Amino acid sequence: MNFATIISELQFKASRSSGPGGQHVNKTSSRVSVFFELENSTGLSEEEKLRLQTKLKSNLTNEGVLVLHCETSRSQHKNKELVIEKLKATLKKALQKEKKRVPTKRTKASVYKRLESKKKQASKKESRKKPEY
Repeated sequence: MNFATIISELQFKASRSSGPGGQHVNKTSSRVSVFFELENSTGLSEEEKLRLQTKLKSNLTNEGVLVLHCETSRSQHKNKELVIEKLKATLKKALQKEKKRVPTKRTKASVYKRLESKKKQASKKESRKKPEY
């Protein structure tokens, strides 16, 4: 992943934010949206594109564009920096390979504890029965 190339491919759009700012919020466009087209990116390999499409499919539009927003700050420039960091973190997390889980053997203590709880539950149920004559 070449992030410098990816940054040059990003498209930004500013819109009105619902964040803090009072009357100032009604006049300025401080919310920043970033649009990243996965298919046309030259900063990603084909394997990385496939992995991102599967991992981020809920965040992609029908055209395959990743859209992220940031409106935490009152400053448009600060929100632009934050949304770039958010994009970087999202891409890194999606490209990270998951470790394969190695199943472990149950301990003797856990087996004993499970059997004891089963015996306790069985005796509780047994005590609720009507007595036989």
